[in-house]
Amino acid sequence: MDAQGRGQADDNNVDPADQWVFNPNTGNYELRLDPAGQAPARPADRKAPGRRSARNPRAGGGDTDTRPLPVQRGRGADDDEPAEGGRAARRAAGRAGTAAAAGAGAAASRRKPKPKKSGKRKFLYWTAGVVGFVLVAGCGTAFVIYQQLDGNIKKVDVGEENSAVTDGPVNLLIIGTDARTGKGDTGYGDSGSVGHADTTILMHVSKDRTNATALSIPRDLITDIPDCPTKQPDGSTKVVPGQQHVRFNTSLGQEGRDPGCTWRTVEKLTGVKINHFMMADFNAVKDLSDAVDGVEVCAAKDINDPKSHLKLTAGRHVVKGEQALAFVRTRHSVGTGSDLSRIQLQQQFIGSLIRKLKSSAFGSPSKLLDVAQAATKALTVDTGIGTASKLLDFGNDLKKVDLNKITFATVPVLDNPRDKATVVLDTAKADPLFKMVQQDHTLAKGAGKDKGGKSAPVKKAPPELVRVDVTNGGGPFGAAQETVDWLQNTKGARLSTNAGNAPEKLSATRLEYAPNQADQAATLAEWMGLPKSALKTTGADAGPRVPMKLVLGKDFTAPGSPIEAPTETPEGVQHVNADDKNICAK
Repeated sequence: MDAQGRGQADDNNVDPADQWVFNPNTGNYELRLDPAGQAPARPADRKAPGRRSARNPRAGGGDTDTRPLPVQRGRGADDDEPAEGGRAARRAAGRAGTAAAAGAGAAASRRKPKPKKSGKRKFLYWTAGVVGFVLVAGCGTAFVIYQQLDGNIKKVDVGEENSAVTDGPVNLLIIGTDARTGKGDTGYGDSGSVGHADTTILMHVSKDRTNATALSIPRDLITDIPDCPTKQPDGSTKVVPGQQHVRFNTSLGQEGRDPGCTWRTVEKLTGVKINHFMMADFNAVKDLSDAVDGVEVCAAKDINDPKSHLKLTAGRHVVKGEQALAFVRTRHSVGTGSDLSRIQLQQQFIGSLIRKLKSSAFGSPSKLLDVAQAATKALTVDTGIGTASKLLDFGNDLKKVDLNKITFATVPVLDNPRDKATVVLDTAKADPLFKMVQQDHTLAKGAGKDKGGKSAPVKKAPPELVRVDVTNGGGPFGAAQETVDWLQNTKGARLSTNAGNAPEKLSATRLEYAPNQADQAATLAEWMGLPKSALKTTGADAGPRVPMKLVLGKDFTAPGSPIEAPTETPEGVQHVNADDKNICAK
């Protein structure tokens, strides 16, 4: 093969794949254009990589299908059954291993690799559907081919263009759609589907990048969808009206809604500000599992699902291609047979995929290129990360998180008494879970805990001595009076008063008190669930009739609902660790 536009490769008649040399000092592959072994050429010294028309491009994909809305079901059809003779898992022959590898070197990472203590080879990969987790899992030398991979990535302008890198926490929305438009996808999902939000995961990466929480949102959750401005092909903006009490999955596709509508729906549901989104369809699972030579999964019992065509005996298996897609789509033969059981299979699959990618399993640059190509072809992203270089920066920012500090959880729900095919939010469990994400608290065990010594507890004042003026500085309309009523009638704090609106809006609730009111403040803080950061002590003692000042901020929702997020995962919330190798489908 030739090495079109790749420096000395043509002159020396050298296979470009042979120019990648493993450096034991750094644990990385490096491109060496000089046969004698001179230092790798810098990107500025090389020409941009050319494209190989012989490579068989594969369309990207997402996680699973969705049960269609009643108006979309055909009589007698089942949304989980693929078309007869569905496409078998395959990889195109002649993978462009040599020329593609040279392309990789031609635009390899512009950062000088840092030496490692270990000789293990670790790489940054991109995936689709589960790409956010792989970005977190990646580490070591970044692998990117700018000119080739830029053309693979599809973008949607959702009206938000956040920077790829931020100093604060990162919230990434990952969407797997059930659209049948991808090549080879005609046998999946519902033939009338416009591409709903079939699999939706909100991944929160902590500010200090020590941990991550991934919340799976059930597609059949009944929720409200806000008004959504969408960009039209002619450049104009059309506002799609919102809807109340509808399935979450209709936040995408229905009425022409784009990923920005799902973005806004998740923000409204969770109270978490999103930075970026990544979306893909069915082919992501097939192509990525092929690219990594299969993903190990576990079944606690024999699985024979005639709908998804998944047949597995009890035990561990390596699945890829069509079988991998069947695994993340199956639900009839596992758990309760619901989408909630399928979510747990998806979490198992994603965790196993991350472990595979973080291992030293891929020793050839052409294999790494397969993964990068499959991932970027699968992606649709927001404009803030809409280029290969921005995705690289984004991935490098997140790669510090250890695998054992990534926690999967499912948004808590209850059966909908009005419709057994849908679920409703279990607010008693969901609200504290959302607060943990909002306040950057980790669900991972042993991460982010306060290691400092505990201060001596403050004696609490009895309710009848708690004197406080309550003002509204950003809470819901009428919050001050509602809080006073609650304090007086529920807690017995008769000396609480509604002082109207605060002179300024606050993002966080604040309680100001004098040193000699510490016992009153301790009582009120316990009632309100106030974090230590909300307590502000003034300089001098107060007179006997001077009240404390409680200003309700934007973080206040309702009296009795703690403002401080819990430090442990709420009881009853399904959650697993991404590094747990012992999870099996039941």
